[in-house]
Amino acid sequence: MQNPSPRRRRLAATLVLPFVPAWLLIHPAALADGILHDPREVHLADVRQLTFGGENAEAYWSPDGSELIFQATAPPYACDQIFRMRPDQPGERRLVSTGKGRTTCAYFFPDGERILYSSTHLTSAACPPRPDHSQGYVWAIYPSYEIFTARPDGSELVRLTANEVYDAEATTCPQDGSIIFTSMRDGDLELYRMAADGSDVRRLTHAPGYDGGAFFSADCSQIVWRASRPAADALADYRRLLTRDLVRPTKLELWVARADGSDARQITHLDSGSFAPYFHPSGQRILFSTNHGDPRGREFDIWAVNVDGTELERITYTPGFDGFPMFSPDGRWLAFSSNRNQGKPGETDVYVARWIDSPELGGDAALSEASGGDPPG
Repeated sequence: MQNPSPRRRRLAATLVLPFVPAWLLIHPAALADGILHDPREVHLADVRQLTFGGENAEAYWSPDGSELIFQATAPPYACDQIFRMRPDQPGERRLVSTGKGRTTCAYFFPDGERILYSSTHLTSAACPPRPDHSQGYVWAIYPSYEIFTARPDGSELVRLTANEVYDAEATTCPQDGSIIFTSMRDGDLELYRMAADGSDVRRLTHAPGYDGGAFFSADCSQIVWRASRPAADALADYRRLLTRDLVRPTKLELWVARADGSDARQITHLDSGSFAPYFHPSGQRILFSTNHGDPRGREFDIWAVNVDGTELERITYTPGFDGFPMFSPDGRWLAFSSNRNQGKPGETDVYVARWIDSPELGGDAALSEASGGDPPG
């Protein structure tokens, strides 16, 4: 790990007041036994658990920072559905997908009036089959995934894509609501951009390999995503798995480009599984999840890196999985998913923490003159 330089931690966009908001104090369930915060996690404070049990992941903020939208496998559903929740109401969730099929990658449009997610429910109300793990650790690329929008309560469902191929991993530009997503429509897993209504589809990437999980920077001038660039035998394996609607995610690196896909450049060279990148509000730094440093490949933590690939820094340290980091719109809070404080093995929960941008300045004491604002919820 490279140590951060003192100069870099002056990103003023995320300076916060040193207070503990009321919603952190009035919900005893959020104080469950277990490790919520490793002392080495110096960028995180006031860590609180928002879900309790099951598989909960990819929690993304609403434009006003009052809600999170996420996917979860929870009774009575046998596979992931989309839910909304408020961070001041831990443990409470509201279903917004159809309750049928499998869903993934929910996101808010910038006006907060509609949501975006992918679902297989048009093909079948049942969950699609799990991936064939006789092929090793693989992810399923279900061709039945299509992209939909809806009102935040799940009503007024509108289909945006109509292909018999994988269309998923969609997120929006905070400025104009245009959508970046991954599709197999041209025979490879590539990035595309389309207008908020599904029109004007444009391909952004063209290299063989998996391009996915893309996000815009806050000003929508840049995109960041995960990608594989297999060659020789690895490329043959990649193409063989695609014919079975599978992808092997063990070697993924982060790439950054302009929002039109130009000036694409690889910013990590970790030879690991790196994914779920998200821009710091400044647009100068990126948080992401990786198993870098674990020879067995089982320990995933959140790391940070500059957009030019310099100053790699580890953010989380608790055992198991930490990933899917996303800053609140004001940059003061970080939502993420984690195995910490599990009720039982295999559970992943959603957490929120106050972000400390400059811990080398003394943590909360160094931030006492920062501008204030209400906490999420």
